[in-house]
Amino acid sequence: MTLDQSTDVFLLAAELTKSVFARNVAIAARDPRQMPDTMDPSEDHAVSGAVPRRRAEFHAGRAAARAGMVALGLPPRPVPSDLDRAPIWPEGVVGSISHCRSVCVAALGHTKDWASIGVDLEEDTPLAGDLVPIVCGAAEQSWLRTQNPAERGIMAKLIFCAKEATYKAQYPLTGALFGFDHLEVRIDHETARFNARFLADAGGIRAGTVMNGRYAHAAGVLVTGMALDHSVVGRG
Repeated sequence: MTLDQSTDVFLLAAELTKSVFARNVAIAARDPRQMPDTMDPSEDHAVSGAVPRRRAEFHAGRAAARAGMVALGLPPRPVPSDLDRAPIWPEGVVGSISHCRSVCVAALGHTKDWASIGVDLEEDTPLAGDLVPIVCGAAEQSWLRTQNPAERGIMAKLIFCAKEATYKAQYPLTGALFGFDHLEVRIDHETARFNARFLADAGGIRAGTVMNGRYAHAAGVLVTGMALDHSVVGRG
């Protein structure tokens, strides 16, 4: 069953995402193909000139974020975009938003609990062959060759997904922009966990630092999540 075929598409997506985070991370899901009934002007400014599909995706993510705030016991607040297009979370909140074609998810936590959160949601289609050497380094490509040939493209997509979640988690802490070759990911299928090792410095995060996350793969999607506690701030 794929997400498009499920009558409980958003419940399923939310449950998959919840499975990769601790219990004190709130998860909400929305439909990125439909414009929400209400839009906050401070949020809409970021996509006012975008095509309808992009505007719907953006506002579905913000609607999911506000639902996540309510789940945390907070009033729903706007989440405008910074100049770098990153979400500006209300005081006391950290979070991350991601979407694929049929569902959008937001993961939020209190700043007293978490320094940063990263989530990524991808359809479980194989990563295009020409992108594999761009996304995956030598060690990751070596690991892919040990996987079932029929699954290698999807496992490459999982590596992509894990790197995206890691990037989203580190960015609010460092402001560092970097490519896929900045991280080396290791997947543990037995525990549905991954770790991402920094191959070069990223702000206060030093080369050799390892960050840990979890993943889920079901119903036609891959979900990766990473919630960083305050021990990562200033690590080096």
